[in-house]
Amino acid sequence: MRGPHNIFRLIRTGATLERTGAMNVILDAYSAPWGVRLGAKVLGWPFQWLGYRGDPSMPPATRALTALGPAYIKFGQILSTRPDVVGDELAIQMRVLQDKLPPFPMEDAKRMIEAEFEQPLNAVFNEFSAPVAAASIAQVHRGKLVSDGSDVAIKVLRPGIEKAFRRDIDAFYFAARMIEILAPRGAPPATFGCNCSL
Repeated sequence: MRGPHNIFRLIRTGATLERTGAMNVILDAYSAPWGVRLGAKVLGWPFQWLGYRGDPSMPPATRALTALGPAYIKFGQILSTRPDVVGDELAIQMRVLQDKLPPFPMEDAKRMIEAEFEQPLNAVFNEFSAPVAAASIAQVHRGKLVSDGSDVAIKVLRPGIEKAFRRDIDAFYFAARMIEILAPRGAPPATFGCNCSL
């Protein structure tokens, strides 16, 4: 989906990166060319007041990605496994995004489970624990089934996750196109061929 919402989302992203101090960290890690640096600063610096503050106890890049939401967190998780791309220091900082995120309220999780099963929670589970792990897309609870007493792990998607991902992936495509325009030499080849079989 093209439209002004993508531009606003990228401005807010740039503003958050600037406000949290993550902009220069990320640009340096990528050895970004001057065109990308200029574009990022134009999107970020004048609009810092629009950016999310994030958790000041976190390192800048982790703080920014966490504040921006699940698709950005997932992107950070991927980057944390690629020190060859972002450098060792930034990769280590982003490892906290793998499984140490704050959970969403239990009341929300219970409400979502009841809506999914179309019955009260205690009709499905004898026991339902507080979150035992929380990540960018979902969190996990322990439970015990009413039907046979089995111990189970219950994975509950974060509220609004599908809509948030669609919105952010759309903005990512828009950003990638802008980077191709600002730094065409960094763009991948238009076609790729493989003469192979499976």
